[in-house]
Amino acid sequence: MKIKFLFLFFFFCHFYTTAQYSVKGSIKDAVDLSPLININVILQDTISSALIAFSYTDNNGNFALETEQSGFYNLQFSALGYKQKIIPITIGEGAYPILDIIMMPEPLTLGEVVIKTERAIIQKKDTVIFNVASFIKGNEQVVEDVLKNIPGINIDSEGTIRVGSREVEKVMIEGDDFFEKGYKILTKNMPANPIEKVELLQHYSHNRLLKNIEESDKVALNLKLNEEAKRKWFGNTALGYGLASENRYEVQSNIMNFGQKDKYYFLGNLNNTGYDVTQDLQYLIDPSSQNESSNIGDHQKISPFFSFTGDILNFKKERTSFNNDELLSINTIFNPTKKLKIKTIGFLNWSTIDFFRNSSETFSANATNFTNTEDFVLQSDKKLGFVKTHITYDITKNKTLQYISRYSDKDQSDTSNLDFNQNTTLQHLQSDRQLLDQKVIFSNKFGKKDILLLTSRYIDEKLSQEYAVDKFIFSELFASSDNIDNITQTIKSKMQFAGIEAHLLQRKRNNNLLEVKLGNKYRKDQLKSALQLQEQTFVRLTPEEYQNDMVYHTNNLYLGAKYRAEIGDIGLMGKLNVHQLFNHIETTLLTKKQSPFFINPSISFDWQINKNNKITSLYAYNRTNADIIQVYNRFLLTGFRTFSRGTGEFNQLDASIFSFNYNLGSWGDRFFANTFILYTKNHDFFSTNTLITQNFNQSEKVLIKNREQLTINSNIDRYFRPISSNLKLNLGYSGSNYKNIINDSDLREVTSRSYTYGLELRSGFKGFFNYHVGSKWTTNSIQVQTTNSFTDNLSFIDLSFVFNDRIDIELKGERYFFGNLDTNNNVYNFLDFDVRYSIKKNTLMLSLHGKNLLNTKNFTNFSLSDTGSLTTQYRLLPRYILLQLEFRF
Repeated sequence: MKIKFLFLFFFFCHFYTTAQYSVKGSIKDAVDLSPLININVILQDTISSALIAFSYTDNNGNFALETEQSGFYNLQFSALGYKQKIIPITIGEGAYPILDIIMMPEPLTLGEVVIKTERAIIQKKDTVIFNVASFIKGNEQVVEDVLKNIPGINIDSEGTIRVGSREVEKVMIEGDDFFEKGYKILTKNMPANPIEKVELLQHYSHNRLLKNIEESDKVALNLKLNEEAKRKWFGNTALGYGLASENRYEVQSNIMNFGQKDKYYFLGNLNNTGYDVTQDLQYLIDPSSQNESSNIGDHQKISPFFSFTGDILNFKKERTSFNNDELLSINTIFNPTKKLKIKTIGFLNWSTIDFFRNSSETFSANATNFTNTEDFVLQSDKKLGFVKTHITYDITKNKTLQYISRYSDKDQSDTSNLDFNQNTTLQHLQSDRQLLDQKVIFSNKFGKKDILLLTSRYIDEKLSQEYAVDKFIFSELFASSDNIDNITQTIKSKMQFAGIEAHLLQRKRNNNLLEVKLGNKYRKDQLKSALQLQEQTFVRLTPEEYQNDMVYHTNNLYLGAKYRAEIGDIGLMGKLNVHQLFNHIETTLLTKKQSPFFINPSISFDWQINKNNKITSLYAYNRTNADIIQVYNRFLLTGFRTFSRGTGEFNQLDASIFSFNYNLGSWGDRFFANTFILYTKNHDFFSTNTLITQNFNQSEKVLIKNREQLTINSNIDRYFRPISSNLKLNLGYSGSNYKNIINDSDLREVTSRSYTYGLELRSGFKGFFNYHVGSKWTTNSIQVQTTNSFTDNLSFIDLSFVFNDRIDIELKGERYFFGNLDTNNNVYNFLDFDVRYSIKKNTLMLSLHGKNLLNTKNFTNFSLSDTGSLTTQYRLLPRYILLQLEFRF
């Protein structure tokens, strides 16, 4: 199968790269024959008028365009002050003859008449500017709808925005950013009509002083507003209520003002339609970044030991979430002076979620066989408050000081009714989490391309969990357990992190880059837990091996150096990180210390073969330090019937990593392909030694040698001019082998494989109709002594009809197929629709939103593991139709 995937990819690459046609020429003034610079050149399809390619003339008046297909085109030349010129051309095999274009001046009379010419796409160094008016279809409601129409920008079903294969860092408004990678809250809610231009920023740097110094492949978007929306209050309010269906409602409001000195964005949302608003803001609460300067402390957080699971993989969460959500978000940006900017983000969220799940788990391993059934009902009440302050002060043109502070407080109360093997139990989990995070960054650009970054950060996080269950099913595990009828457990976790780092970047004259980091990270984890076996309210037993009292300190003093050299079109980079660790464990019985020293090297290269072909590759050897979740030494109850514990020892894990990436074309081309290969060998890894019975699982982590993982992903993106549609092919493979111990067995070797293959076709018609269809297959297999496998499929179709500037309709259908379920339960179909009628253009709109029109009541999926199989059924929100009135101002 792996060979087939690679063959398919390279076949498509060869097929489409053999037909590359170019159009070149020069443009001169008809009066003095001087070369004309910055003339807009557009290649258009003669039938659909679709934009095929664009360019503009350089300082010598020359231009060049490329396309992959022969055919009939119009070549359009335009510029302010010159008469537009259109030349029909026929492109066949090879290069089109070099054109010599003469343009006639066209004087403009200003004063009485103002004439403007607007290009659809403009390229300015690392910025690509899209004129929104050239791409809208008429049914755009929010920013996300506009961005879906922009060439090269892809948005998935969850709202994640990518340019090519890379997710955007942020979506800004008039150069200012509110939500960072939590941009979905903006793009899914902000009205579309004020957007005039979309700027795509390539090689983006979060710190302006790092621009043209750091090696950045990041991208960001900036929204430019029309003049009517600047420096004035505008927004929308929408009220929706269910028709002929169970009580459903949605209320949302966006109020905003974007001035030069101050910007405001207020958001409110109340709904019980399954939409979890705060999931789009999760990045603000738990930020994480890769290869980012001044990111010391990212990924430092407490991982909850106990939780009620309620998520479904590869399925829309909003279909299973019986919710009542309320959100209020207040966001401001102040510029008191030219040097000072103060950004505040705050929101409050109250939510209640009901979740329903039935499952049947079959276990078969090491001569043990049984089946467990569960009927699980969960009610979760959550209160969340969050505030972030980001202050930037420009001391001088080349020196800045930033202060970033985050505070969040989350209280969550979960109550579960669980029927386990026809025995009813009641569970309750109370979780309280507080977080304080403060960071200071000083940037000093002391040379033209030399910069020093000083970063310090302090994080204080606390998590308290109290769990109670009114049944006792562990009599096999605990001696002297007569008369015990319920269990309680308290877990108190506390984490403190402090770090400081100096980071020097120097861009050499030959464009080589030197980076040096020196820093220290200190983390302290405190874990206390107490398991109590009770008779009614009386504590009868507190088993010693189920009580934890541990403090785990780790101090990491590190020095890192990285050098990137460019030799022609090839870039070579070597990296070396030196770590001196000081680990310290304190328990009630003993104290342990450890001082490991290690070096993590890596080497990488990138080769820009030509304009359309690029290869990057990396090899790294990493050693990582175990954290508290692998180290704690006594058992914790981590689920209704699951006990777990760590090793109780210091451990460092070694891994070798190899990656390879090949790009054919670029994100804006009519043909773009990408292949990514990642191979990881864990020379040692944490696995489990588990005792599994029908009533409980007891697992402890063990260190085992050698695990391999291989991931291959290929994406092919191709625009077909005759049908004005874009085709995407996705091929993927992932495989791994690992080892574990089950019920005192010998070390078991487990091999897991997954294959994915799918395609999508999206139209770009200028008329009233457009479509988006696709299908994806996933084959999973797992092998212990025998191999078990199954194939699932997800297909979808989205149809859009824009009848006129007043009415439009969208229909969305989904089909899920599960290959290992019986024929009565293996196919699930969903149909949704949206109908919008504009009563008064850009002011008043009436709409109908229908969800789950086929009234599918349950959803069942199937999964395999190395010990058996799991069949799970979820209750779905019933069919409803929402009548909504929206007022824009």
